[in-house]
Amino acid sequence: MNDLVRRIKEHLEPVLESPDPRQRISAYHDMPYALFRYDPEDEFELRKQVTLLETRLAQKGKRVRRISLAECLEEAMRSQRSLEEWFAIEREQGAETTVETVHSVLAEYSPLVDLVASRMPSDPDPLRDIVFIQRTGALFPVYRTFSLLEQLKGRVHVPTVLFYPGDLDGAAGLRFMGVLDAEHNYRPKIF
Repeated sequence: MNDLVRRIKEHLEPVLESPDPRQRISAYHDMPYALFRYDPEDEFELRKQVTLLETRLAQKGKRVRRISLAECLEEAMRSQRSLEEWFAIEREQGAETTVETVHSVLAEYSPLVDLVASRMPSDPDPLRDIVFIQRTGALFPVYRTFSLLEQLKGRVHVPTVLFYPGDLDGAAGLRFMGVLDAEHNYRPKIF
């Protein structure tokens, strides 16, 4: 059993399958979410293991909702212009300008936090519903998840896990995709 599978089965799954995962997933009542860190090169293995985890949780009466940050990103970008236009902008103005523009779209014009919150269960049952936020790497390098998690405070009512591709830096620091400078202010539990 590799480290990714072991951490899912031995650390994350026992918390999620418990009758009320909220106290074990977070110390904050208004932030019932945690991060599951994995190596970016393990993305496809993670997707497979998350599907298996979802099946095991469903067999124990849990309802899992998946939210793809890649789909949220695409929706936000398409709200402003076609993807073909985005590619043209990148060719004309360069990657750095395009990254800044897409970040502005996700922060101001089609806020990522609103797109994620709108995909949460409509009639949440914190004892039964679980949310998995996946495809986080799609946001690289335009948007860091630290700000998303802070903005979700008070808007998430069921146990939620954000699957985070990156490196652990100390006890509570994370380097997005193993590239960006570590953010050390993550309050959610890191599995």
